[in-house]
Amino acid sequence: MVSISPFKALRPNPQYAREVASRPYDVLNVKEAKEETIGKPYSFLHVTRSEIDLPAGTDVHTPAVYEKAKENLDAFIGRGILFQENKPCYYIYELEMGGRTQAGLVCCSSVADYENGLIKKHEFTRPDKEQDRVDHIHTTHAQTGNVFLAYRDVADLNDIIDSWKNTKTAVYDITAEDGIRHTVWIINDDKVIDRITELFKEEVPCTYIADGHHRAASAARVKYLLPDFEEAGHFLCTLFPASQLKIMDYNRVVKDLNGMQPEELLQKLEKDFTVAPVDEALKPEKAHQFGMYLKGRWYKLESREGTFATDPVNILDVSILQQNVLAPFFNIHDQRTDSRIDFVGGIRGMKALEQRVDEGDAAVAFSIYPVSIQQLFDIADSGNVMPPKSTWFEPKLRDGLLVHLVNE
Repeated sequence: MVSISPFKALRPNPQYAREVASRPYDVLNVKEAKEETIGKPYSFLHVTRSEIDLPAGTDVHTPAVYEKAKENLDAFIGRGILFQENKPCYYIYELEMGGRTQAGLVCCSSVADYENGLIKKHEFTRPDKEQDRVDHIHTTHAQTGNVFLAYRDVADLNDIIDSWKNTKTAVYDITAEDGIRHTVWIINDDKVIDRITELFKEEVPCTYIADGHHRAASAARVKYLLPDFEEAGHFLCTLFPASQLKIMDYNRVVKDLNGMQPEELLQKLEKDFTVAPVDEALKPEKAHQFGMYLKGRWYKLESREGTFATDPVNILDVSILQQNVLAPFFNIHDQRTDSRIDFVGGIRGMKALEQRVDEGDAAVAFSIYPVSIQQLFDIADSGNVMPPKSTWFEPKLRDGLLVHLVNE
């Protein structure tokens, strides 16, 4: 059974919450982060993407970036933009997008549970991204990024969260520029806190990383870099019941055709797929169907029967694309480390794929049917992993509303 704990969140004074709250650091590049913080001196991107406050061209992994993050975080605290809770609490974080809501419990999970396999993974991490967050946490003594965990529904937990939401006043209730509503309640009643802690120990045998493998892995490593701080043995997370979650597609773009001409690629694809041009952008409507954008035109690819394995991992469309297209035709064998491939979250839509190709940033784009929650659980339970960047969850938690300090 899993162990969770309340914590003393570092959070914004309510009048600053909307300006502080920022999109996660890993969904924005430097240019986008700079643009998003124009006229927003209190945006938490000044902490999570602090390179925006350094000269253009600064190496994002240089120590100066992490020192700037610490400087900016300390300044926010010193100016009263952020303050720390005076007692350990749990928090409820509800997101609303397009009429759909999901409410999670913000808490700390145990690094020991992560190391012992009670927090299950479904993908490997990329070493450079993991090291980036290690350096960020180690320097700032703060876990600024939230690990998104899922668990199989427990009726009593759902009832407690629903009751608290319906009877208590939210501390934050903001709607971001993208129209997503973010509402936060503080659970500060000791009896309720204890009951939630007990329910997880009694009723939740394990949790699953839905989003945030790099954040979890880096927090686990920092535990050994800060051995004198008890809080380093825990990491910031938000736990969502599986019934409330929806996985979106996570698409791919490849920077070059590996020496092939477009006609040659189309011919090679015919071996394992039916290939047909279509008149508009193709967002796959079923498993084993793919969209491909090449030279200004969309194509529909359908896997031929018998051309892929049917075990829990290899039946995934992200696996089929890897084994039947990316490896044999593009010589991409490790998506974690190959710089020729990039990933585009489904929330950005098909237009984002077209733009990457039309502007010459990529040679071809592939749209993919999403993985299901049950597939994620089954693969994690079996001890297997998916190809990297197989799942995209939306809506996403905002950075800066709840931060876990590891300085005590």
